[in-house]
Amino acid sequence: MAVIELTSENFQELALQSELPVVVDFWATWCGPCRMLAPTVEEVSDELEGQAVFGKLNVDDEREIATVYGVQTIPTLILFKNGEETGRLVGLRPKEDIISLIK
Repeated sequence: MAVIELTSENFQELALQSELPVVVDFWATWCGPCRMLAPTVEEVSDELEGQAVFGKLNVDDEREIATVYGVQTIPTLILFKNGEETGRLVGLRPKEDIISLIK
């Protein structure tokens, strides 16, 4: 399953009301480490299809959501289960870290 684009219009439904765990990648187009992390997130998304949902949220376009969750450094990955934040990774991280965040 592809990584979905999250916006203020769909964040509540897709990230907070999902029955599956949701990993939200807070990123920006100008962020080099974010661009380096993107293929890893795609890869984990493919490997864990059916076990978790992956979404990207552009912090420049969706500042309010980033502020609500206290995202000050990007890339930041936040894991949501049942609408609650249950884990967070900050910075460029290896695939294994992302998988263990979810498991």
